[in-house]
Amino acid sequence: MKSCKLCPRMCGAQRGRLRGEGFCGCGTQPVISRAALHMWEEPVISGSGGSGTIFFSGCCLGCVFCQNYSISSELRGRTVTPEGLAEIMRELEKQGAHNISFVTGTHYAEAIIRALEIYRPQIPTVWNSGGYERVETLRALSDYIDIWLPDYKFALPAVAEKYAHAPDYPSVALEAIQFMCDSAGEKVIENGIMKRGVIVRHLVLPNNVRNSVAALRKISGELPRGTLVSIMSQYTPAGSISAFPELGRRLTSAEYEKVLDTADTLGIDGFRQELSSAAEEYVPAFDLTVPE
Repeated sequence: MKSCKLCPRMCGAQRGRLRGEGFCGCGTQPVISRAALHMWEEPVISGSGGSGTIFFSGCCLGCVFCQNYSISSELRGRTVTPEGLAEIMRELEKQGAHNISFVTGTHYAEAIIRALEIYRPQIPTVWNSGGYERVETLRALSDYIDIWLPDYKFALPAVAEKYAHAPDYPSVALEAIQFMCDSAGEKVIENGIMKRGVIVRHLVLPNNVRNSVAALRKISGELPRGTLVSIMSQYTPAGSISAFPELGRRLTSAEYEKVLDTADTLGIDGFRQELSSAAEEYVPAFDLTVPE
């Protein structure tokens, strides 16, 4: 059993191979709910061939509105060893993936590093996370990761506390993303595909425009100029939101336009989803699809 301090919750949980006592409830062996070519990321990530995306079960943040609730909270998936994870990466690369993307892997960071020491893909690697990270964990990963794809979900501590029980999220995530920007350096995009860099994602929530405006101002004011930002409108009611009626609907066009207007005013560059992206068919099928 090992005392865990991989994420900012620093719960010091005892974690066995399959289960743990901490916030995430996970063991040390990775649990994968899906590993396949994924076409629904930003154009410079998915390209024409797809991102080799590995979805890990469990999460150290646990947002009540999580679109991937069935895996982040219910821990559905297939347990693999670092050796097995290395083979999955190899197979996705053979299938023509533009990159290997680790989705919500913070609580398995040590096993992911071991897998990357066994097999280092010849294509870029992507760290796709909720942004709630310890810099110490990111530093251990930094020699292995080419592209950082963090969320910056909450700029207001009260909102972070309400929806994720993490009032420190705004400052912790911003420090983490600043480290990612330093680690990546200048972005590199070749033939429309990102090879190195940072894209910060922000999901706009209904009845929370104030949080989104504050998030964009933080990004604009405290991250390097020219940092790419992906503003997402894909919110669909999901997860465990029964106690949060304000999250029980999709965005309105007026809400989304106000956020986009703020991005224009601040001169933020990047990607903007169409409002029609808020559809359940864009949520991956976590059907345990994993290359053999």
